[in-house]
Order: sequence, then C-alpha cells, then structure tokens
Amino acid sequence: MATINRTLLIQCLFPIFAVAIWATNAVVSKMATATIEPGAIAFYRWFIALLVLSPFCLLPAIKQWDVIKRHLVKLTVLASLGMVMNQSLAYYAAYTTSATNIAIFLSLMPLVGLFLAVPLLGSQLRKTTLIGAVISFSGLLYMLTEGSPLQLMAQGLKQGDMLMLASTCAYALYSVLLNKWKLPLTTWCAVYCQVLLGALLQLPLLLSSQHWGIESNAWPMVVFAALAASIIAPWCWLKGVALIGAERATLFMNLVPIFTAGISVLLLGVHPTQFHLIGGGLVFVGLTLAQYKPKSQPTLSSNLTINKA
Repeated sequence: MATINRTLLIQCLFPIFAVAIWATNAVVSKMATATIEPGAIAFYRWFIALLVLSPFCLLPAIKQWDVIKRHLVKLTVLASLGMVMNQSLAYYAAYTTSATNIAIFLSLMPLVGLFLAVPLLGSQLRKTTLIGAVISFSGLLYMLTEGSPLQLMAQGLKQGDMLMLASTCAYALYSVLLNKWKLPLTTWCAVYCQVLLGALLQLPLLLSSQHWGIESNAWPMVVFAALAASIIAPWCWLKGVALIGAERATLFMNLVPIFTAGISVLLLGVHPTQFHLIGGGLVFVGLTLAQYKPKSQPTLSSNLTINKA
C-alpha cells in the first residue's frame, strides 16, 4: 500500500508541476505589461516555441501531411481558440486586472467545459456540478465586486475581467472540441501544427503593435512563456493525464489561484485581499464539488493539452 501511495504521489507531481508553471505564467503576464506589448509577447511566445519544436516535430508533421491537410480547418479553429484568443485576451486582460483574478478565471475553465460539453458532446450535468457551479460563480462574483455584488449592476465588470472570462470560455471550448473531434494525429504533431498556425494567426497582432522588439528585461518573461508555459507544462500535463487520468488531473487546476497568490507575493509583493481569500475559497469549494465524479457514473475526459495563460 505504501508503495502504491508513493507511486501515485510521484505521478501527481506531473500535473502539479504543470499547474505551478501556468500559475507562474499568470504572474508573468501581469509583469509583462510594463515591458512588452501584449500583441508582441503573444506572437513571440509561439514563434519561439515553434523554433524549439521544429527540429523534433517538423519531419513527423511532413510525414502526416495528408492527414493534416484533411483536418486543416479544424486545426485552424483549435489554434484560433487555444493559442490566439485564449492567450492574447489574457495578455490584454493583465493591463486592467490582477494576477490572482486571472488565475481564478483560469481555474473556472474545467467547469465551463462541463457546461459546453452538454450541447457539444451530449453529456449530462449532475446535481453536484450545478451546485458547485452556483458556489463557484458566487465566490467569483464576491471577489470581483469586493464583497458588494450590487456594484456589478452599477459599474459592470472591469475590462480585464471581461477579457479573462472570454479567454476562459475560448479555452474551455477548445478543450471540448479536442475531445469531440479526436484528430487522428500524434499528440505532438497536433501540438506542433497548432503552434505553427497560432504564430501565423498572431502575426497581425505583432504588426499592429507600436513596438515589435523585445527589450532585454522582457526576454526572461518571453522565454518562460515560450518554453515553460508552452512546452514543458503541456508535456507534464499530458504525462499526468496518461498516468492518473484526465478526471484526477483536472482537479489540480483548482490549485492555480493558490499557487498564483503565493507567487504574486514573491514576485510582485502583492498580498491577496480578504475578497480574494473568501471569494477564491468559495470558487475552490465549488470547483471541487462540481468535478466530483462517483465511481459508478461514467466520466467526461477533459483534454487540456496545450497551453495556459
């Protein structure tokens, strides 16, 4: 039994490490607002990732070109959702919202995916999912309005929070479509194609930016986003899903706000407010309840395979 528990603990380190990287990237997104334009970092992130992956993935992609060509439209849709909308909106959102808010929106992605899976995959929502959704969104509302939900009617959401909501929905739809389409490509070939398409689709954002270059103090953030958040974290996530299953791995997404809050203190010197603690706590409880799956019921696999903001 001790050996089994130790093995499971080691296996769980893979999704935990992936989540920790994505949480750090939420803070990096906030830090990047002072040094590089969002359109520039969004492009260079995927362009550098493309350069790193090409020596390993270009030849296998060429060998699978006939399959890629048949599914090019679907790959383009996936890249538009997972690379362009999800990432670009998160970088623009960082200008007007906090790293902790970004992380809490990210943690809601599996829950949004469960709701999108109803019309797209024919899944059924359990009562625990609905109750968990109410608790989570109540916590989110409490945090965003700083304990005064009525402010939402008078002032509305901040622009950054609205962008993060759109970013979260885009990635949730991306994950559900991955599960629906099940493209007949090897995992890293599909990743490589979407990275390539993502870089091409984000080129207009770079060209529309006032400054195309990367200043010396911005390079560490760009490299972290390109290598750690775009390559290492997805590999760890895929490894974790393969070892412990998508259902268990998805639960670790609940740790994103917790990791982000701690990293924000270390890197930004920003301490969570009571609204973050109470609202984030409610979100955590709601997400855990919503993702609870009795063993006797079939489960929905969440293929969160590529990137996070």
